[in-house]
Amino acid sequence: MTMQLAMVTVDSDDPGPLARWWAEQVGGQVVQDFDGGYVMVGLPDGQPALAFQKVDDPTPGKNRIHLDLTADTSVEAEAERLVRAGATEVGRHEAEGFRWVTLADPQGNQFCVAEGH
Repeated sequence: MTMQLAMVTVDSDDPGPLARWWAEQVGGQVVQDFDGGYVMVGLPDGQPALAFQKVDDPTPGKNRIHLDLTADTSVEAEAERLVRAGATEVGRHEAEGFRWVTLADPQGNQFCVAEGH
């Protein structure tokens, strides 16, 4: 049996605004909103969906799973755009010529942006 990644789900104490923020950043759109308790973002080109679910007590500290995104512009330009949109820069990294920036979304979930592969 082969599995396919269908969706990445993020816990949040306020999923609606976070879902809308992510939809704007990745060119998606909110496709389902179940009374603000579960919000799904559809992404273009058959990419897995993003979902945001309301939980009373989100996991504290650094998230254990994060999104790795690629930029169709320079990593620096994309990181700057995301910071202007409300993200926070966490750090810049390079390993064997591969560069990426770690950021946090408006609710503190970390994610990385790298050059396209």
